[in-house]
Amino acid sequence: MSTDFPRILTLLRKEKGISQKSAAAQLLISQALLSHYEKGIRECGLDFLIRCADFYGVSCDYLLGRSPDRKGHTLSLDDIPDPEQVKESRAIGSVLSVLNKKLVANSLNILFDLLGKTKNKALTVEVSAFLMLSCYRMFRVLYSANPKNQEQMFQIPSHIADTYASAAMQIAQANASSIAKNQPILGMEPISDISQLAVSIEILTHNYPLFSTSLLNLIQNSELRIGYDAKEKAKK
Repeated sequence: MSTDFPRILTLLRKEKGISQKSAAAQLLISQALLSHYEKGIRECGLDFLIRCADFYGVSCDYLLGRSPDRKGHTLSLDDIPDPEQVKESRAIGSVLSVLNKKLVANSLNILFDLLGKTKNKALTVEVSAFLMLSCYRMFRVLYSANPKNQEQMFQIPSHIADTYASAAMQIAQANASSIAKNQPILGMEPISDISQLAVSIEILTHNYPLFSTSLLNLIQNSELRIGYDAKEKAKK
């Protein structure tokens, strides 16, 4: 049985807002046995797995952690909504979040276009991993703000998740840097044509007229946040 099953089984029950006793009664087992299933002490049979899937309205693949989609669907490119086609929220207080979302999204358009030009799969994988881990970390920060949110949504416990994610980000960055510096490791391929990565403000403006301003603002805002004072450094 999948090690994800106890976590997901507990998550679904708590999301449904029912007690272990109530869930056990409706699933036709004892509370003690359900407790063992949720703690991973015992493994259930196929009949119970199917019963749980029907009871919670999810697929067996989801219960077993084989698919993040509750219906067990495999994600394809066509399933992912285009953020540029999604209508922005205009609720009061959302202006700043919409503005920053556009700065990041537009900058990512340039970043991934440049990645595509390299035709380097390993570099795309490592850069994507770094960015996804960053999003994962910040999502968990927001998720943790409400103590009622269930920890079982995640495999990795909260007390180690951020440190593990940070380490994984550093590995992804190191791998990407090794490729970018033409010193790839772990059998990764170098960039075959670095001329595709020739970049200047003029080139950005010409090639990405809709997105270049966002990227340049993102660079400026990021360096302001870093707080590096070039003039003070020059004096020393």
